[in-house]
Amino acid sequence: MDIAEVAKRTGIPAHTLRFYERKGLIASVAPRGARRRFEPGVLHQLALVALGQAGGLSLDEIRAMLSPRGAPRVDRQVLVAKADDIDATIKELRAISRGLRHAAACPAPSHAECPTFQRLLKAAAAGALRRRRPLPVPQGRAPRSGGLEGDAEHGIGRKAKAL
Repeated sequence: MDIAEVAKRTGIPAHTLRFYERKGLIASVAPRGARRRFEPGVLHQLALVALGQAGGLSLDEIRAMLSPRGAPRVDRQVLVAKADDIDATIKELRAISRGLRHAAACPAPSHAECPTFQRLLKAAAAGALRRRRPLPVPQGRAPRSGGLEGDAEHGIGRKAKAL
């Protein structure tokens, strides 16, 4: 199928398909210089790329797990590390959500008098609530959490409590 049909069937613009080809994620079967043509299996490859991106994998990580015309070679360690990173992000977001809910419903006369709100302010000032981009995980090592471990009562993290 030609590039226009692939674009139509997947909703991926032709320029993105050409980019994916340059990155080694997919391969055209047409000779160089001719209009790009792809085997029907390219739709499966593109679905794997979309799934990897939805999971937070970079195109380089995805490419390492794909061969342009073959079966995927899934790196389970990378998937586990990415899942751990997502779990850590969820934990951070839940802690922040609990903190916001506490601040909204706090019975203190003012937020300035609420010890929990004051700890949240200190944590924010120290950068403990700032979202961080995940660092690449070296093989054989657990991912760095760097996040907040939630306090069920007040919605603040371990880093915030230390302040």
